[in-house]
Amino acid sequence: MTQQEFLQDLEAFLQEWQNDEPTVWVHTSGSTGTPKPLQVEKERMCASARLTCSFLGLKEGDSALLCMPLQYIAGKMVVVRSLVAGLRLLPVAPCGHPLKDLTEIPTFAAMIPMQVFNTLQVPEERAKLMEIKHLIIGGGAIDDALGRELKDFPNHVWSTYGMTETLSHIALRRLNGAEASDWYTPFENVRIRLSEENTLIIHAPSVCAEELTTNDIAEINDEGKFRILGRKDNTINSGGVKIQIEQVEAALKKHLDIPFQITARKDAKFGEIVVLLYNKVKEEADIRRICEEKLPAYWVPKMYLPVEELPLTGTGKPDRATARKWAENHPPYEGDQRNIS
Repeated sequence: MTQQEFLQDLEAFLQEWQNDEPTVWVHTSGSTGTPKPLQVEKERMCASARLTCSFLGLKEGDSALLCMPLQYIAGKMVVVRSLVAGLRLLPVAPCGHPLKDLTEIPTFAAMIPMQVFNTLQVPEERAKLMEIKHLIIGGGAIDDALGRELKDFPNHVWSTYGMTETLSHIALRRLNGAEASDWYTPFENVRIRLSEENTLIIHAPSVCAEELTTNDIAEINDEGKFRILGRKDNTINSGGVKIQIEQVEAALKKHLDIPFQITARKDAKFGEIVVLLYNKVKEEADIRRICEEKLPAYWVPKMYLPVEELPLTGTGKPDRATARKWAENHPPYEGDQRNIS
């Protein structure tokens, strides 16, 4: 997308925002299925914007970087926060290096992990990133390596928790400094609890009319903070053992230096088996050896599927539905048959 096209998208959203309709259309990310359009209330988007700006202490005259696609809630909410709090918007067409040509350091920026990762690789861009007063990162998991890169940043760096249905995030956790934590702090007036399946239930009446039961398996500590262990629909039941996809990926990222995703496929013997999708830049034998040496036996993939590119959503998240479809449709080859028998 060119800068001119992005500015046209911004103008179109501002016109939609200023019309007489009480709602606007947004699209879900599609990380676990087909993206779908949703109508959301402008009044509740304003409430969400006020929660974030209040939590971060953003004030009129501060600047905000807009580098997210405007069909999704994350991009729209950057604009709404600017309107609600009187922030100066700095629009940059969504790309992998949004700070590259930026001449003004924003007070506030919202980015996805891929953008942050890319920015850290370029010294000039990294220096700009370090000057941002409030950097929030959402739209995907932040792995340990990226967390280590950010832990000594001088200003505030946050990981966000939320979804389209909650009109962006309802909780933040610090990634750097003395307040760094694995636990998310809910915003004021946001209440949380666990379902019988240990999935997170969110009560945030200012942004969501009804209590929302998520698919995120979580735990809550004595301070009312929470952390996410994985998604219920990312649980693989293999031979009666429940395996959380995110936990396998987190364990492997410490040892596997290539892009990969964990998924599953149906299996007559085990019910489901663990499948590893990987870029064709490393020998399968080396990947198998690493998995067998570093993972618990029941986590070790029983199929290894080389792909040209890993499936991602429009917001850069792993496209779990497509990954599963690829695994289900791929015929087992001899090595797989030996491994799953």
